[in-house]
Amino acid sequence: MINKSRWKILGLLAVFLLMVWYTISREERYIPLFDFHFQDEKMTCPFREVEKKAAQLIPNYTREPPLFLHLKDYFWVKTPSLYELPYGTKGTEDILLRLLAITTYSLPENFQSLKCRRCAVVGNGYRLRNSSIGEVINKYDIVIRLNNAPVHGYERDVGTKTTMRLFYPESAHFNPQTDNNPNTLLVLVAFKPMDFMWMETILHDKKRIRKGFWKQPPLIWDANPKQVRILNPYFMEVAAAKVLKLPVKHLWKLKEKFLGFEKEDSPTDIIVRSWLTEEVFWFNVCGDF
Repeated sequence: MINKSRWKILGLLAVFLLMVWYTISREERYIPLFDFHFQDEKMTCPFREVEKKAAQLIPNYTREPPLFLHLKDYFWVKTPSLYELPYGTKGTEDILLRLLAITTYSLPENFQSLKCRRCAVVGNGYRLRNSSIGEVINKYDIVIRLNNAPVHGYERDVGTKTTMRLFYPESAHFNPQTDNNPNTLLVLVAFKPMDFMWMETILHDKKRIRKGFWKQPPLIWDANPKQVRILNPYFMEVAAAKVLKLPVKHLWKLKEKFLGFEKEDSPTDIIVRSWLTEEVFWFNVCGDF
């Protein structure tokens, strides 16, 4: 019964996400599968095109909150977070302090200096295989990969450029070295306190945690701490309260709907993209390589 309920929830969520993505990126922003037309660099940059569409969809939309958590925000906290993960950091401040002490929060200088942030989002869809669009993907200013979307061995189809990879422990089954670039930002999207604990044990090389996950995360994960970022839970809160339009007092219930599912186009991902870029192209369908 529980599994059936979860699949119903997943089905409803998938339909909703499709509608959200269509709203944000329709007009000439969607690239039909196997009909990829890269617009040359001479075209005018659609300045904050995605932000404008996000503002139409999300009430009181703003880019002001920082994308990643800052260490300074957790010393002598005057206004503690109201929510637990994944919508806030209530109850996880201590472990978060330790984690933020060895990671960082800034965006690379070359990223901030981009005149136009045209973004390609790449998932691990099966039908990308044999598509031969790797060179097209590499031409975008920003390439965001989701979860364990592979690169090594599929370069011709998915490209080699990875600006940022969003993941959570259960979806971290990619090689941080061969499936990313040396300067790729590894962005942890935390759903529960165990996610912070897993990351801490990995980066500090402590005894690994095996329980508390719906799927066993990697026990060996060779990542540079300076490339790791922690996504601000604010974006999860906005996804729940403003995109899914759930009453704030019911946010804790939504957490159960998120946990246990690998989402290639979640509301959170949509909001992150709108914060980062002027224009977004989507290279992904459901399924695995």
